[in-house]
Amino acid sequence: MNGFLFDENLPANLRFTPTFPVIHVSVLGKSLSDTQIWEYAKQNGLAIVTKDADFADRLMVDTSPPKVVHLRFGNMRQHVFQAFLASVWSNIEALIVDHKLIDVYQDRIEAIR
Repeated sequence: MNGFLFDENLPANLRFTPTFPVIHVSVLGKSLSDTQIWEYAKQNGLAIVTKDADFADRLMVDTSPPKVVHLRFGNMRQHVFQAFLASVWSNIEALIVDHKLIDVYQDRIEAIR
């Protein structure tokens, strides 16, 4: 895995420093389709970080999918979101190595191989 690709529904600027590189989909162009994001992540060895269930669902039908981090919690104020993500990010990075899907809830993280 070469890093993370943050979907458009997530902030472009993080207030913490991940170990792996983070690219925000906005730097790839305007209005990319889910398929374009999926293929870019796949070709570049990036895990998609998103709140969009479509990416997690798509894992089940693709024979060689990119990894997905699905943030499964409601909307939060920006500073609360950043603090929460910073508090769980090291766990996400550790789990993504051996798992194809990481579901992140406010009270737990579930990983699927």
